[in-house]
Amino acid sequence: MYIFELIAENKIREAIENGELDNLPCKGKPLQLDNLAHVPEELRAAYTILKNAGVLPEELQLKKEIVSLQKLIDYCHEEDERKQLTKKLTQKVLRFEMLMEKRKVNNALGQYKRKIYRKLGCY
Repeated sequence: MYIFELIAENKIREAIENGELDNLPCKGKPLQLDNLAHVPEELRAAYTILKNAGVLPEELQLKKEIVSLQKLIDYCHEEDERKQLTKKLTQKVLRFEMLMEKRKVNNALGQYKRKIYRKLGCY
Protein backbone atom coordinates (compact mmCIF):
# COMPACT_ATOMS: atom_id res chain seq x y z
CA MET A 1 0.00 0.00 0.00
CA TYR A 2 2.90 2.34 0.65
CA ILE A 3 3.73 2.66 -3.06
CA PHE A 4 0.15 3.75 -3.82
CA GLU A 5 0.35 6.42 -1.14
CA LEU A 6 3.55 7.76 -2.70
CA ILE A 7 2.02 7.80 -6.19
CA ALA A 8 -1.08 9.61 -4.90
CA GLU A 9 1.01 12.16 -2.99
CA ASN A 10 3.14 12.84 -6.08
CA LYS A 11 0.04 13.29 -8.28
CA ILE A 12 -1.47 15.72 -5.77
CA ARG A 13 1.78 17.66 -5.47
CA GLU A 14 2.03 17.92 -9.29
CA ALA A 15 -1.56 19.12 -9.55
CA ILE A 16 -0.94 21.80 -6.92
CA GLU A 17 2.23 22.98 -8.68
CA ASN A 18 0.41 23.13 -12.04
CA GLY A 19 -2.46 25.12 -10.52
CA GLU A 20 -5.02 22.45 -11.34
CA LEU A 21 -6.54 22.69 -7.87
CA ASP A 22 -6.84 26.48 -7.72
CA ASN A 23 -10.40 26.80 -9.03
CA LEU A 24 -12.10 24.03 -7.10
CA PRO A 25 -15.55 24.79 -5.71
CA CYS A 26 -15.58 25.42 -1.94
CA LYS A 27 -11.82 26.05 -1.92
CA GLY A 28 -10.72 27.25 1.49
CA LYS A 29 -13.96 26.19 3.18
CA PRO A 30 -14.21 23.38 5.73
CA LEU A 31 -15.39 19.99 4.52
CA GLN A 32 -18.98 19.06 5.27
CA LEU A 33 -18.54 15.58 6.69
CA ASP A 34 -21.56 13.35 7.20
CA ASN A 35 -22.46 12.47 10.76
CA LEU A 36 -22.58 8.68 10.69
CA ALA A 37 -22.75 8.21 14.45
CA HIS A 38 -26.12 6.45 14.08
CA VAL A 39 -24.67 3.91 11.64
CA PRO A 40 -22.80 0.90 13.04
CA GLU A 41 -19.04 1.14 12.45
CA GLU A 42 -18.90 -1.88 10.15
CA LEU A 43 -21.57 -0.37 7.85
CA ARG A 44 -20.25 3.21 7.54
CA ALA A 45 -18.12 2.63 4.45
CA ALA A 46 -20.98 0.85 2.70
CA TYR A 47 -23.44 3.65 3.61
CA THR A 48 -21.05 6.28 2.28
CA ILE A 49 -20.60 4.40 -1.00
CA LEU A 50 -24.37 3.94 -1.37
CA LYS A 51 -25.01 7.60 -0.59
CA ASN A 52 -22.45 8.76 -3.13
CA ALA A 53 -24.06 6.47 -5.71
CA GLY A 54 -27.50 7.93 -4.97
CA VAL A 55 -28.82 4.68 -3.53
CA LEU A 56 -30.75 4.57 -0.27
CA PRO A 57 -30.27 1.76 2.23
CA GLU A 58 -33.24 -0.60 2.30
CA GLU A 59 -34.59 0.66 5.63
CA LEU A 60 -34.62 4.28 4.43
CA GLN A 61 -36.27 3.30 1.16
CA LEU A 62 -38.91 1.38 3.12
CA LYS A 63 -39.45 4.37 5.41
CA LYS A 64 -40.08 6.61 2.38
CA GLU A 65 -42.52 4.07 0.93
CA ILE A 66 -44.34 3.79 4.28
CA VAL A 67 -44.83 7.54 4.45
CA SER A 68 -46.08 7.63 0.84
CA LEU A 69 -48.51 4.78 1.45
CA GLN A 70 -49.83 6.46 4.60
CA LYS A 71 -50.51 9.65 2.61
CA LEU A 72 -52.22 7.67 -0.15
CA ILE A 73 -54.44 5.91 2.40
CA ASP A 74 -55.36 9.24 3.98
CA TYR A 75 -56.57 10.57 0.63
CA CYS A 76 -58.15 7.37 -0.63
CA HIS A 77 -61.97 7.24 -0.74
CA GLU A 78 -62.56 3.83 -2.36
CA GLU A 79 -62.75 1.00 0.16
CA ASP A 80 -61.20 -1.71 -2.07
CA GLU A 81 -58.25 0.49 -2.94
CA ARG A 82 -57.83 1.49 0.69
CA LYS A 83 -57.69 -2.21 1.71
CA GLN A 84 -55.02 -2.95 -0.92
CA LEU A 85 -52.95 0.04 0.18
CA THR A 86 -53.33 -0.92 3.84
CA LYS A 87 -52.15 -4.45 3.04
CA LYS A 88 -49.07 -3.06 1.24
CA LEU A 89 -48.45 -0.69 4.15
CA THR A 90 -48.61 -3.57 6.64
CA GLN A 91 -46.09 -5.56 4.60
CA LYS A 92 -43.71 -2.60 4.38
CA VAL A 93 -43.99 -1.88 8.12
CA LEU A 94 -43.31 -5.52 8.98
CA ARG A 95 -40.28 -5.62 6.68
CA PHE A 96 -38.98 -2.37 8.19
CA GLU A 97 -39.43 -3.71 11.74
CA MET A 98 -37.62 -6.92 10.80
CA LEU A 99 -34.68 -4.95 9.42
CA MET A 100 -34.50 -2.77 12.50
CA GLU A 101 -34.72 -5.79 14.81
CA LYS A 102 -31.93 -7.49 12.86
CA ARG A 103 -29.81 -4.36 13.23
CA LYS A 104 -30.39 -4.34 17.01
CA VAL A 105 -29.35 -7.99 17.24
CA ASN A 106 -26.25 -7.40 15.09
CA ASN A 107 -25.37 -4.30 17.11
CA ALA A 108 -25.78 -6.20 20.38
CA LEU A 109 -23.61 -9.04 19.06
CA GLY A 110 -20.97 -6.55 17.95
CA GLN A 111 -20.93 -4.91 21.37
CA TYR A 112 -20.71 -8.32 23.03
CA LYS A 113 -17.80 -9.35 20.78
CA ARG A 114 -15.93 -6.13 21.60
CA LYS A 115 -16.35 -6.76 25.32
CA ILE A 116 -14.99 -10.30 24.95
CA TYR A 117 -12.03 -9.08 22.88
CA ARG A 118 -11.21 -6.42 25.50
CA LYS A 119 -11.31 -9.02 28.28
CA LEU A 120 -9.05 -11.29 26.27
CA GLY A 121 -6.71 -8.39 25.60
CA CYS A 122 -7.23 -8.49 21.83
CA TYR A 123 -7.94 -4.75 21.70
